[in-house]
Order: sequence, then structure tokens, then C-alpha cells
Amino acid sequence: MSADWLRPLGTTGLTVSAVCAGGGPLGSMPGNFGYDVPAQRGIDTVKRVLDGPISFLDTSNSYSGGESERRIGAALAQAGGLPEGFVLATKVDRDPSGDFSGPRVRRSIEESLERLGLSGVPLLYLHDPEHIPFEDGMAKGGPVEELLRIRDEGIAAHIGVAGGPVALMERYVRTGAFEALITHNRWTLLDRSADALLDAAVDQGVAVVNAAVFGGGILATGSAGSTRYAYREAHPEVLDALRGMEQACARHGVPLAAAALQFSIRDERVASTVVGFSRPERVDECVAQARLPIPEALWPELDALVPSGDRWLY
Repeated sequence: MSADWLRPLGTTGLTVSAVCAGGGPLGSMPGNFGYDVPAQRGIDTVKRVLDGPISFLDTSNSYSGGESERRIGAALAQAGGLPEGFVLATKVDRDPSGDFSGPRVRRSIEESLERLGLSGVPLLYLHDPEHIPFEDGMAKGGPVEELLRIRDEGIAAHIGVAGGPVALMERYVRTGAFEALITHNRWTLLDRSADALLDAAVDQGVAVVNAAVFGGGILATGSAGSTRYAYREAHPEVLDALRGMEQACARHGVPLAAAALQFSIRDERVASTVVGFSRPERVDECVAQARLPIPEALWPELDALVPSGDRWLY
């Protein structure tokens, strides 16, 4: 791989690949992705990741009720553990009742470690804190304080925050508590909501991990394959922009999916870009898309087609 394939993850001291394997589809999430993933295929996909050039894998306690972590754990057991230098990240989540207290954060990581077959993880995120008030998240005895305690105990080497609404994510980034940020669906060819958030993270020395660059699939399949962006029906203006981008990519001989992926990879503020995998061959396809030469002239054409800001997620 080229020298810029491996990158520093902010100030953590960790080195990660430009593409991070996303564990969302691994456990089978048909409600989000529209298809089932058999258990063995999920395990085989993780094994392919562990054997290839991607050295960063992201999952969560809540993905498919823990099934993503179980399949990753099975693959790790077969591989004899995490390869040297490989960065595995998971996330602490609310329980099904909505509890996101400090004690719940502790239970969440304990559940994850049992599924993964590990005693600790290199990176642990607070996941989707938009479900509780910011003040509750930062309260004494609350989830952030417990996450910091987990890091201090060495169970997680580094901690981050992962979520949606950009204004809220910036509040968390600016607390100084976190070393990494995941933003999703908000820094893509079709949605630029996270621009200021990325600047804030860089300003705070927080590593940026950009997820869902295909907007839930539409920027991978194109307009013929989907009418949904970020797991909901897309506005007609967004679909019109997508069709224009497809045409621009076709003129330059570039697959839309490669442009969508490299839009994120080429941004110097982004340490790694999360792509969800559900089959082994997709790992190699994605690496090829990441390395495909793209004419510089394509980027301003795509920028000119971005939907108006009132269509972005924020």
C-alpha cells in the first residue's frame, strides 16, 4: 500500500489504515441495510479483514443485539487474537430500556469484552449520546465520567465519542475528554453538515473517523439501487444531485462509489473512513476503490452539485 494508507489516529499514538472496516452489517441489520448476513459469512468477512491491508475495525455493543461483536469474537478466536498493530474499536451503548447511566456504561463494556473474548480494547466510544441531554452525559457519576474511569483502569487504551447531530458532537469534542470522534452521514458527497465539526475536532487535537460515506448505500449503488439517504427516503433535490453526480463520474470514467469513498479519504482532517462490510470479497473491492486514480477535475464538478444546506442532516 502507499505511504498514506497508514495514518496516525490523532494524538492517540495509534496508527490506522485509511479505511476502517465497519461492523454494523456484520451481525445482520436488515432494517438498516435491507439484507440478512448469515453468521458464517460475517465471521469469514472479519477473517478477511484481519488478513488484509485494513488494520482498523469498528463495532458496537448494540449492533444486532451484540451479534456483530460475537462474530468478531469468533473470528478473533480462530485467528489467535488481534494481530499486532491492529486497532479494534467498540462502543458503549444504552440498554434496551434506554438506560445510559454510568453503571450502564460499565455493563456495556463488560458485555462487549465477553463477546469479543478480550480483556480490553484499543479504542472505546460513547455511542449516540444524542439520546440523553448533554448535561446528563457530562454529569458526575454519568456516562462520560465512567468512560474516563474505564480508560484510567486500562480497559480501554483511548476513548472517543460517536454520534449524529453535529452541534452536540462539537460540544462533546470541546470538553477535552475525548481523543477520537466518529461522525456519520454528515460528511459525504451529498451532505456537508460536519464541515465545522471536523474543523473543531482538528482544533482540539481529536482524531476524526468519518462513517457512512455512502449514506446508507445510495452512494454505492447509485440512483437505480436506492432512493434512501441515511436510512430514510431522500428528498427529490438530493436524488437530483445524485443523478448529476452519477453523470459527472461517468464522464470521467470513475465509479460513483470510488468517488464517494475518496471524497472522505482525501480530506486531510479525516484519519480513517468507515466502510461497512458484509461479505469477504467486498473488502478487496473497497481497497481497490480507495486506490483508484481519480482525475482532479472531477472534484469541483461534484462540489457544484451538492444539495442546498437545508437538505443536510446537521
